[in-house]
Amino acid sequence: MIRWKRPVLALALTALVGTAALGGLGALDRAYPPPLDPPATSVEVVDRDGALLRALATPEGAWRFKVSLGDVDPHFTQMLIAYEDRRFQSHRGIDLLALGRAAMQFVTNGRIVSGGSTITMQLARLIEPREQRSLGAKLRQMVRAVQIERRLSKDEILERYLTLAPYGGNLEGIRAATLAWFGKEPKRLGLGQAALLVSLPQLPERRRPDRNPQAAGLARERVLDRMVDSGVLDTREAERGRNDPVPQARLALPFLAAHAAELALREAPDETRLQLTISRQVQEGLERVARDAAARLGPRLSVAMVMADARTGDIVAEVGSADFFDERRFGWIDMTRVVRSPGSTLKPFIYGLAFEEGMVAQETIIEDRPTTFGGYRPKNFDLAYQGDVSVRTALQMSLNVPAVRLLDAFGPARLTTRFRHAGVSARLPRGEAPGLAIALGGVGLTLRDLVQLYTGLANRGVATAIGNTPEETRSSASILDARATWQVADMLAGIAPPDGAAQRSIAYKTGTSYGYRDAWSVGFDGRHVLGVWVGRPDGAAVPGLSGYASAAPILFDGFAKSGLPVTALPRAPAGALRTARVDLPVTQRRFRSGRETLEQKGIAEPAPLIVFPPEGARVELASAAGADAMPLALKLQGGRAPFRWLANGRPLDGLSRRRTTQWRPDGAGFSTLTVIDAFGRTASVKIFVE
Repeated sequence: MIRWKRPVLALALTALVGTAALGGLGALDRAYPPPLDPPATSVEVVDRDGALLRALATPEGAWRFKVSLGDVDPHFTQMLIAYEDRRFQSHRGIDLLALGRAAMQFVTNGRIVSGGSTITMQLARLIEPREQRSLGAKLRQMVRAVQIERRLSKDEILERYLTLAPYGGNLEGIRAATLAWFGKEPKRLGLGQAALLVSLPQLPERRRPDRNPQAAGLARERVLDRMVDSGVLDTREAERGRNDPVPQARLALPFLAAHAAELALREAPDETRLQLTISRQVQEGLERVARDAAARLGPRLSVAMVMADARTGDIVAEVGSADFFDERRFGWIDMTRVVRSPGSTLKPFIYGLAFEEGMVAQETIIEDRPTTFGGYRPKNFDLAYQGDVSVRTALQMSLNVPAVRLLDAFGPARLTTRFRHAGVSARLPRGEAPGLAIALGGVGLTLRDLVQLYTGLANRGVATAIGNTPEETRSSASILDARATWQVADMLAGIAPPDGAAQRSIAYKTGTSYGYRDAWSVGFDGRHVLGVWVGRPDGAAVPGLSGYASAAPILFDGFAKSGLPVTALPRAPAGALRTARVDLPVTQRRFRSGRETLEQKGIAEPAPLIVFPPEGARVELASAAGADAMPLALKLQGGRAPFRWLANGRPLDGLSRRRTTQWRPDGAGFSTLTVIDAFGRTASVKIFVE
């Protein structure tokens, strides 16, 4: 007799209290509102598509992520409701039929066979955890469930439940569970995975897959059997779910882009969700490349990498070190932001300015012989000299003397000015002016600076400021004109891949800093730029370290494992040609700086100077272009006749002994005018034709 009286009494009392609660719910709500403030969730750093890169646990040490139903596999939600609360959509917090069934099962079996709690009642238990199971606690959950139903929609109740439900250990909520048990977001789950997750919240510790895989498997079987009985799944689908493996270990949550995430968290400590422009897929690929490369290179060497979209400036991946937690490699230091000597990686911009000025073409002969420049005597990396070489060969072999010859011809200040236009300030010792040593790395830059400069080579001469936050405004500026940019990219694309690397449609340059402290490689296709640094973060020398042998293989491996499609390099713009040496103007067949020629002949004659149009002038001409355009008068002072004029790198007809000539623009836009005198000295201005 006593055996059945208790559950029947509990059911009657439950119904009575429920009826009373419904009658006076308004007063109850005012006096005893449920605690429905949104729960604290883990701080997230996510990629451009919302995929998790890094997370911080809640203050109480739980992994708990905010969830919306749109982010959860609908099959899981369907199975959850079918298993836990079939009448969830129709009841108002209490399912009296389920309570009655639970009571009768208790009477019949003498034990609890199934609970009568609704999902809303379970949510009430989660927001106000009880110390022990009792009739009073159950009644309190029922009252709270009714209150919750009056305040939240069904979707909001489900989302709150899926945020707080326990899944073993310190895992709370469906998203923490899928990341830890399956290494995936809850958007797409296998049937077996969904069934396991439906079963875990009832007994999360007893059914933890990593500790009790057998109990977890049996619980999953019960869920799948119930789904077949209720018609949610057919037998074949359930069998497929049974074949899914039960996870044997808990996975670590993502810890990607560690340095970028750390900086973002420091700069916005009050934000709970921070989004970066990084692509998780690309980031994972480059981190593997950096880690594997560092393991091959040695225990104290680190690797840093930055990959950016040349058109938008978005950083799609950045690796500050080979291993954030490796003390021997000083892994906590973000080497993408440390100022170091860039070696020969700036040479392409020197050649670009020389092309822009009309000083050289790809097949122009330039000397690679021991030379002194006002007391500065550069030497090649291998201490050997090639004699007469083409400009193309000089850049591809990264010969030092030819690069210094060109820089000496137009001056280091012009190069650093272009860098500033592109948003990059070269670091020099306090009070020191730019010198010729810049050509060989005698200046301080970061890896991010280099990648930003190289966006101009990948983007027809327009360099774009790079960054990893989506909302920041990115500035862009011309670093070289389009024709000069194409000439440089064309030469860099002809450099052979490093030993063992597959041929890829990329242009690249390497560099090694003085004393073998830093090895660099920066490359680009038609869309992305990837920069690689290798060295010791403490600045110690590494004998044998070089850009070509140490950094270039990582560059090619990085492009291959980034997962990004190869984009063809930009096509040659109008007027950009590879010209055979015999077809070059006489003044471009061999490069001789004006200073060299004058020193040889003992002539102290002023260099040419274009006096009209002046630098930066905006010239308004007739709207017609080509032969019908209004000619523009060009005037110069100084220099030794005859003179060769070039417009945008293309020579105007013939040599002239006069100091005035005329030019018909091809159309509106920026143009560069250059004059070369008999001694090879040059002067240039950039104007805008309207």
